[in-house]
Amino acid sequence: MRSETARFYTHQTSFGSLARAKSFYSYFCIMENMITLTPIGYVKNSREGMKDDYWGNVISEITISDALPEECLNGIDTFSHLEIIFYFDKAAKTDVVHGASHTRGNKEWPKVGIFAQRKKDRPNHLGLTVVKVISRSGRTLTVQGLDADNDTPILDIKPVAKEFLPREEVTEPAWMTELMLDYWK
Repeated sequence: MRSETARFYTHQTSFGSLARAKSFYSYFCIMENMITLTPIGYVKNSREGMKDDYWGNVISEITISDALPEECLNGIDTFSHLEIIFYFDKAAKTDVVHGASHTRGNKEWPKVGIFAQRKKDRPNHLGLTVVKVISRSGRTLTVQGLDADNDTPILDIKPVAKEFLPREEVTEPAWMTELMLDYWK
């Protein structure tokens, strides 16, 4: 056993089991090319604690980092909606799902793969949400419907263009419709 493997297994108790520690370790060993992302800004809003529902009326401010010129936002307020890519920095690294699980732990819904879910406990902890643009003032965007807690790092912002939306009808399983009933209220 390689020394870094042995060192990793000594910390298995923080993962709850040896099997979980091995899964976590093997995931990171598979990664050949690590990437580093720097937040372009942070969220300011009233939400804390990564709650699952009632995001529809949440108003958030995204303040762009001083490392970027203010002109990076020029023209953004001519779009009605934006895609916000963010990092679930408050999600527990030990709760990552690499395989399948019941969404929100609900056994009445099917056990589906992590890439068939939108949960925060994903391999890279990335979130993506389409938000409504309220306004822009200098380095700050005010948006509605961003399902990210206060102080969440923003990784990227893109305008929503009709040409990038699906041309076909969007379909989803009934369990997803049920799960989302209160999400945007």
